[in-house]
Amino acid sequence: MADHYFDASPTSDDRRRDVTAHVWGREMVFTTSSGVFSHDGLDKATAVLLRHSTPPSTGVVLDLGCGWGPIACSVATTGATVWAVDVNERALELTRLNAERLGVTVTAVLPDDVPSDLVVDEIWSNPPIRVGKQALHDLLLRWLPHLAPEGVARLVVGKNLGADSLQRWLVDQGWPTERAASEKGFRILEVRR
Repeated sequence: MADHYFDASPTSDDRRRDVTAHVWGREMVFTTSSGVFSHDGLDKATAVLLRHSTPPSTGVVLDLGCGWGPIACSVATTGATVWAVDVNERALELTRLNAERLGVTVTAVLPDDVPSDLVVDEIWSNPPIRVGKQALHDLLLRWLPHLAPEGVARLVVGKNLGADSLQRWLVDQGWPTERAASEKGFRILEVRR
């Protein structure tokens, strides 16, 4: 059976390759591997999120479901303090490797290794929709409370994968959520306290 990007320890061969991504006017080379999300390069949803979001130059940012680190490492190049969280150990290893390669600092850890009292100014995520609706809801309800009072979460979700229903659900849970942008079938949702 094939690995899923949300498996903790992929059993597939660790076949690494370099990919190039253009983010905020900068060309960056990243190492990816089998057994992680979007191992062939920057996926369309993450590219849309990065294209329609202004990078913070300060503050604390959490990349939720970091994969091989394109969001975390890109944000870290702007001067923000970045925490990258994933359940996939290979993804975390790649995020650390890519941060080192780019000369930036990213704290890449398993979810349970994040301090329970961590407060973040922003959460950026291409959330793992395919884990299932209940698991996704649980994930968001675990991490959104880490937002500072004026904090914002930026989530990119495919319209065909339930972006509009997720927006309604977040509002129903007490998290004001607005559609900040739409492109190529993806919605960028901004969630606030």
